[in-house]
Amino acid sequence: MAQSLLDRHDVELAALAAAGGRREFGELVRRHGSAVRMLLRRMGAQSAEADDVAQDAFLQAFEKCSEFRGEGTFAAWVKRIAARLYLKRKARDARYVAELEPEQAEVTASPDSAGLVDLDEALKSLSEVERICVSLCHGAGLSHPEIASAMNLPLGTVKSHVKRGLDKLRARLSPAGESVGRAAHVI
Repeated sequence: MAQSLLDRHDVELAALAAAGGRREFGELVRRHGSAVRMLLRRMGAQSAEADDVAQDAFLQAFEKCSEFRGEGTFAAWVKRIAARLYLKRKARDARYVAELEPEQAEVTASPDSAGLVDLDEALKSLSEVERICVSLCHGAGLSHPEIASAMNLPLGTVKSHVKRGLDKLRARLSPAGESVGRAAHVI
């Protein structure tokens, strides 16, 4: 009896897709497409751009499916592809459009009725480079050296952006009056 696509593991689906299995790859897209688009949105892509980059990432993943070894999750692997494509797109667009550095205006997230702040709103309070570095590190699972290479930034600068961004998010997302310093994390 044939095994359903829903019952198969991502590694098995990727292996079948590498052998030309379009239905198997379609199942991988169905499983992980929204997570890839969400990462791109958190990196700063608008909805349509996130859809375009996600589509390009899955096309590239299909072409390179034989390179997926199952050492990590398929979702993390395709998120790395999408993040790199988005960064390349931003770099290409920046060459054509001379952009002035936007003022660091504070974006105030509006807490909902329970006093919680939406992560997406909190990410908007970060500078563009902090948001991208944090998203690549914690959303796509890239290491600091991988981010430095992808963004053409010094390693120390990437580490600073990630730390500053996380500190800002921690402060923004913590309940009012709660200490967010390092001492609060000591057990």
